[in-house]
Amino acid sequence: MNLFASPPPQARLTLRVLAYLLRYPDAAFRAHTAELRQALRTEAALPAARLAELDALLRRLATQPALDVESEYVELFDRGRRTALHLFEHVHGDSRDRGPAMIDLVQTYEKAGLFLGPSELPDYLPVVLEFASTQPPQKAREFMGEIAHIVRVIFSALACRKSPYASVLAAVLELAGEKAEAVAIAPEPEMDESWAEPEVFGGCSTDGQANPGQPQPIRFLRKSTQPSQGSQA
Repeated sequence: MNLFASPPPQARLTLRVLAYLLRYPDAAFRAHTAELRQALRTEAALPAARLAELDALLRRLATQPALDVESEYVELFDRGRRTALHLFEHVHGDSRDRGPAMIDLVQTYEKAGLFLGPSELPDYLPVVLEFASTQPPQKAREFMGEIAHIVRVIFSALACRKSPYASVLAAVLELAGEKAEAVAIAPEPEMDESWAEPEVFGGCSTDGQANPGQPQPIRFLRKSTQPSQGSQA
């Protein structure tokens, strides 16, 4: 659904606030929540209801005990696979395709004059949003539209957990010209299961062998006992 019949609004500040909201809520972050709320209200690029939700989230992050908000963030985004903020985690996982995709995204940033620090990964959603904030409104909207299907998955997982952070992802979808609707997602595996080590040789595949799916013989070759050159008989 296209929410903007007219050209999309200027959302440079809003995108930067959303990017900041998705970063770790340390003391430096909490010291600036009032400024972030003011920036959202001043630019007014989002519907009033969404602005009210984000305002409530910022107030909560500023007033709740630091340990609570920090541990909640870690539980949501560092320990949850469905809510991971690294976009290619949802597309490529740990496959080899992730590397080339990262390189392509870095090149996109550098062509626009954005150079990442050594600790920043290009598919980290706050980085993606900060890049979008540097682009003209129409181009930013188109860029975010390309990642909307991934953002929707994260939004759906957060909504399923009834997390107030879902409002941040909903705002990203709306700025991309999309409707913030949750979709069905597969249940998230237990942490112990997702980190479990496979059994020795348990993950070996027989595809492409002479009898796929059947036990395969293992052949041992006898090591030559012939003395090497230069040794005495």
